[in-house]
Parts: sequence; structure tokens; C-alpha cells
Amino acid sequence: MAAANGVRRVWVGQNSLMSTPVVSAVIRERIGADGSKATGAFILTASHNPGGPKEDFGIKYNMGNGGPAPESVTDKIFSNTTTISEYLISEDLPDVDISVVGVTSFSGPEGPFDVDVFDSSVNYIKLMKTIFDFEAIKKLLTSPKFTFCYDVLHGVAGAYAKHIFVEELGADESSLLNCVPKEDFGGGHPDPNLTYAKELVERMGLGKSSSNVEPPEFGAAADGDADRNMILGKRFFVTPSDSVAIIAANAVQSIPYFASGLKGVARSMPTSAALDVVAKNLNLKFFEVPTGWNFFGNLMDAGMCSICGEESFGTGSDHIREKDGIWAVLAWLSIIAFKNKDNLGGDKLVTVEDIVHIYHSKYISLFMKNVDAGAAKELMANLVSMQSSLSDVNKLIKEIRSDVSEVVAAVEFEYKDHVDGSVSKNQGIRYLFGDGSRLVFRLSGTGSVGATIRVYIEQYEKDSSKTGRDSQEALAPLVVGIRETVLTSSSEQSISALPCDIPSTIAFPREFEGKGSTVGLEELGLRVALVDSMLHKFVNFRIEGEVAEAVADAVDGLASKMVRIPVCKSCFRKQEALSLPLFLELLQVIQLSHPYTKE
Repeated sequence: MAAANGVRRVWVGQNSLMSTPVVSAVIRERIGADGSKATGAFILTASHNPGGPKEDFGIKYNMGNGGPAPESVTDKIFSNTTTISEYLISEDLPDVDISVVGVTSFSGPEGPFDVDVFDSSVNYIKLMKTIFDFEAIKKLLTSPKFTFCYDVLHGVAGAYAKHIFVEELGADESSLLNCVPKEDFGGGHPDPNLTYAKELVERMGLGKSSSNVEPPEFGAAADGDADRNMILGKRFFVTPSDSVAIIAANAVQSIPYFASGLKGVARSMPTSAALDVVAKNLNLKFFEVPTGWNFFGNLMDAGMCSICGEESFGTGSDHIREKDGIWAVLAWLSIIAFKNKDNLGGDKLVTVEDIVHIYHSKYISLFMKNVDAGAAKELMANLVSMQSSLSDVNKLIKEIRSDVSEVVAAVEFEYKDHVDGSVSKNQGIRYLFGDGSRLVFRLSGTGSVGATIRVYIEQYEKDSSKTGRDSQEALAPLVVGIRETVLTSSSEQSISALPCDIPSTIAFPREFEGKGSTVGLEELGLRVALVDSMLHKFVNFRIEGEVAEAVADAVDGLASKMVRIPVCKSCFRKQEALSLPLFLELLQVIQLSHPYTKE
């Protein structure tokens, strides 16, 4: 297709493997044998989602600066997809062996056409060596006292891990887990968190099963396209929000690339305010942006930001315009190496846990937890309406827990870009507490099916003796307050998602069509409001497959007269016919409340 559309040359990673951060680096850094530079890049990936013939697949486009395309570009691409009537392809172009490095030239239909297959690890390793002190990291990794484990979850990071950590830095090859890239990620879910990186979590001593084997000092995991990371210490989890803050706090001393100082730091709105405190203490410029790496890229292109991160396990710097999982691992190893530069022969190393506790004692402790609370635009609308009644919200909270700080503000986050002046609205709702704690609701759509409201709970802890607590324990007061006042409010506008292990179907008897009335299904604990303005669009909508028949059984005799809509994410994920746009449109019509409060 490239040849047929007049593209002069195409660069392809050897064996068709190139991580998202490496693509960004290649766009920015690589110069072809003929002096050419890339205009942009297509990345074919499932990202951090399951991959394979029956799972996710996506196409990313990165711009000439190496960053993801902004909405102004992707919107135009989408618009074009609605009008395409034909496409061009060169059918007689010979196959190219993409396992062999080299340039293959053809006479294409529009003129000369080259396919340049290259080893992308060469460019990336060269770039990493300009950022980090590889000798210092190598001394750490080859020290008998330090043990290391990196799980790439059968993602594309495997194409670089052995080159960097084993061949360049001297780590033992056995320290790499699931290092062979696979198209379906070995049947796993390549999302680097405590749920899906099970093998690493067990090895690091954080799993449920006990082991007599001493865990490594440091562990990390990557996602499918290697732009996300999870950092672990021995029996210790580092939250992504703490991770970016700790990297920023230690960057100037530990990482040569930042030796002359940081230009500024930035985080996404839902990410913990830990980075804010570091910026204030170090007198750095600080920016809070909507979720989306392109917002960081604008700041970096303008020379305003050096380090940035998101709570969704994304961390990066201005060396490229994408988040970079391997960069984050090398940054942490650099910090550990610096903290132990005079101690590798001593009795005890400064550990990951030590570094986090030192950071907490010097700066601040903010417990952060991200909870998927189900999909519902109506809940977001309800949260907006609650902003004008903070006194009622505080009264409800105080009736449940007396140890929760007062809500002082509730605002819908809106961002005006500091560089191009563009405005991004409806980026989430923030409830701000008097002690600095935050409650954030954001509608997320990163999966291929369904919509999810993400709830971010952040609590300030001023007592340094309590900073090691588990987040479930630390956040208990806020969690209870949220459940009782926001998610299970008696308001007719409230919506909560049914637990994913409870398959559910909401039934609309056709006889109620257009009446705008409420159908009582009290025996199921469900209230369904029918709004006649849009209901007629869905009267003939029916879902086949594994949808629970609870309502059909309860309302015996009406089964053939019902429109069934699954409300459980794990259920409707199986129903390919239920598209995200349709589901979101349905949510504008349906208002649900139910008695389930299971977490």
C-alpha cells in the first residue's frame, strides 16, 4: 500500500519488532543510509491488552516529533474512514525477508521504492547510553549482593531486554522472565500490574503462596508494546505515582542526562499529587494535564518539561515523545546504583523500600488507588450535579465516618494547553478534601469494548510512621465514604456497575415503549427508568450469546417481548455485537441503581 501510494521508502524493524518508545526514538534519531528521516510511523499493537486472533488489535500513528497523533489528526483519519470507496495496493511487489537486515530496492508503480530492514535495538541502546551511566548500573547488576528480575510478559520488550540487561549490563540471563516476544503474549494479559504479572509478583515475594526462596532486590515488568512499567522491591510495590516522583526527586544526582537540572515536571490529572510536592520542594515548573501522552509532548517540544508520568504505569522523559518502560527501569537502577555507590561491599544495600521511605519522610505520603467502578456516563452526570451540594455530601460522609476531611471543592477538570492554547474539556471530576486528599472520577475508553469509570482515591498521610501501610487499609475511610455517598446514593440519578461476577440482564417489556415510566423489578433489586426520547431506537436490539436469563425468568411470559441489555462488563465484553458507541448511547437513556456494594 505504501508503494502504491507513492511512498519513497519504508523502514521496518527486524522481524517486524519495534516497541512504541523505540518507534518514537527512531523517528527522532535515525538517519537512513541515503540521509532520509522518517515522516511518521504506524505501530500495530494490542498495547497492554490481550492479543491474538480473537483478542485486541490496534493501530497507532506517531507524528514527526515521535509522539502520538493528537485528536485533530486522529479525528481527520476517522472522518476519512467513513468515506473510503477504494484503496490502492501494489499486487506484484515481491516479498521481503524482514528477518534480514538490509535495504531492498524496487521499481514501484509510482517510482523507486525501498524497504529498509534494520536492527532497532542499535539505535535505542545508543540513545540509552547518552542518558544513563551504564558502567555504574553494571557494577550494581554484577554485584553478588544485588539480584534483579525483569518480566516482559512475552511482549516486544523481549527484543531489547537481553541486549541491554545481559549483554551490555552483565545481568544473568535467568533474571529475564517471559522474554520471547509472542503474537498472543503467550495467552496472557500483558498489563504490568500486580494482577497480571503473576509470575514476577510471586518471585518478588508479594504473592499469596509462600516460598523459602529469597526474593530479588529489584523487579520490574513491561507491557505488550514496552511503554509501561511496574517497579517492585523485595516484598514491596512502588505505586506508579510514587515512581515518577522518586525519579524526579533523584534525577539530577543519579542520571547524567539530567545533571544540568530539570526543565519541569508533569503528571496526568488522575495521578497522585506526589510529583506536585517534589516540584514545589525543588522549585521546578509543574504541569497537570489530561490523560494522554500527546499533552506531555507539547510541553516537551516547548522545552518546558523533562520528566512526566501517569498513574496507569506510564513514565518517561523528553528523550522521546512516548512513555518508556525500559527507560523507567534504567532510571530506577541508576538511583539504586547511586545510593549504593560506596556500599556494594557493605553489609546491607539501600533497597527499593528504603528509597521509597526516604522519599516519604522527606516529601509527603499520598496513598493512591485506582479502582474500575464500571461504565456509566449517567454517573458522571450525577457527579457533576453533586458539585453544587457539597454541604449535603459532607453531611452524608460525616454520618458514616468522622475521620474523613471535609470536601472543600468539586470541579470538572478542564485543560488549556500551555503551548498551543487548545482547550480539553470534560477530563474528569475532582473532589478535593481539606487535607489535600483527592477523589477523582474519569471516563476511560482504552479498551476495545465497553466503557469504564475509573475512580482514583488519594489520601494524605502526615504521620510518617504510617507510610508503609497497605493502600486498602490507608484508604478505608475514603472508600467507605465514596461507596455510601456517591456510588450508592439514594439519588435517582446514581448509577453503579454490577460486580463482574454477577451476570445480569435488564429487560424492557415492549408494552412500556414510549411511556416514559418506571418499571419496577424489585425482586431483582433493580430500578429501570425508561425514557421515551430514545428508547424506540433500541426496541429491536437483541444480543445473542451468554447473556443471563434472570430477568426473563422473573418476568415469565414476557421473554419474547423484551429487549435485553447486559450491564456487566465481563458479560458484554463477550458480546461483539454491542459496540462502544451503542453502549454509551444506551447509557444516556438508562439510569440504574442497585443494592450491591461488593468491591
